[in-house]
Amino acid sequence: MKYIVVLGDGMADEPLEELGGRTPLEYAKTPNMDRMAAEGTCGMLRTIPDGFEAGSDIANMAVLGYAPEKYYTGRGPLEALSMGIDLAPDDVAYRCNLVTVEENTMVDFSAGHISSAEGMELFKSLQQELPDVMVRAGVSYRNLLVVPRGKGSASTPPHDIVGQGLSPFLPKGGDAELLHQCMERSRKVFVNHPVNMARVKAGKRPATRIWPWSGGHKPVFPLFETKYHKKGGIISAVDLLNGIGRCAGMEVITVPGATGYLDTDYEAKGRYALDAIRHLDFLYLHIEAPDEAGHMGSIEEKVRAIERVDDVVGMILDQFDGVVAVLPDHPTPIRIKTHSRDPVPFVIRGKETDGSLHFSEKDARLGGAGTKNATDFLDYLFS
Repeated sequence: MKYIVVLGDGMADEPLEELGGRTPLEYAKTPNMDRMAAEGTCGMLRTIPDGFEAGSDIANMAVLGYAPEKYYTGRGPLEALSMGIDLAPDDVAYRCNLVTVEENTMVDFSAGHISSAEGMELFKSLQQELPDVMVRAGVSYRNLLVVPRGKGSASTPPHDIVGQGLSPFLPKGGDAELLHQCMERSRKVFVNHPVNMARVKAGKRPATRIWPWSGGHKPVFPLFETKYHKKGGIISAVDLLNGIGRCAGMEVITVPGATGYLDTDYEAKGRYALDAIRHLDFLYLHIEAPDEAGHMGSIEEKVRAIERVDDVVGMILDQFDGVVAVLPDHPTPIRIKTHSRDPVPFVIRGKETDGSLHFSEKDARLGGAGTKNATDFLDYLFS
């Protein structure tokens, strides 16, 4: 038997007055997910263990069966692995956002979704001014800062503090002093940088500084194939997910046109998934767009992203006769524009039917699979 999991990042939400008391998932036209519900079973997953912040790193590790309590060291080192950086045992790698700060307030955690090419130019200039650390450009606003012989530091994700003052959320302890110096240096390097001058002229938000967060040492996971006796692969445009896949020894599949944003090539992701499952036993297809729409606070974009995820699901259902599961990793409610800890709905085609008619948060709470811990999900799927 072969398996495909379609992960719509941040797809779950709360009922919204603007949608007549429905969530974006309930409101969106999702005939293919509803078809799965009618032909299979639904349930709920607890993806964020007690003591952890609600994030894609924690949630996706848990869904893949790797208990964060045992294996998580930080988001930064997972992204470093995806970028091909071989961390030394005492290196601390931080996720490093390009952000827009105005009057000491976090205005935009993504610097207007700056392009990867622009980010590369900014980091090239910044590295010359930061001899004690390594900075590496990634995808769009998602980049990396590595501190040799680092001590770690408590930090806050920038998407959690949009519209708030910076001071209470600056890095604390361990590497904090060095990180503050790097952030201040980036402000001076970026202020008149040609990339930002061009962005302002074009009416776009500039990247005013870096924001390092979620640092840690290199993690060690059991291999996916050893753990489940299945050859696994992952498709994602996000370094974090690809880093988890590399750490687990999964095949990481690159899809041209996949951006990790609203403009990603959904159809190409579906095609590559169907091609990859021919030689794999398990494929994890991650689609970031609903999460980005949630962070934007855009109901329209979130509904559109969910409907496009449903199109990908339809491609898979029509051409793949194995077991298919669809779920979010965590909610990204429009109301708060960040992640929440609430359980998420899932649906599986290939299990016994439970009488469900639709796939949504409300329907999944009544589903036959009940509520499970995410670390048990693949064992349940494979059973």
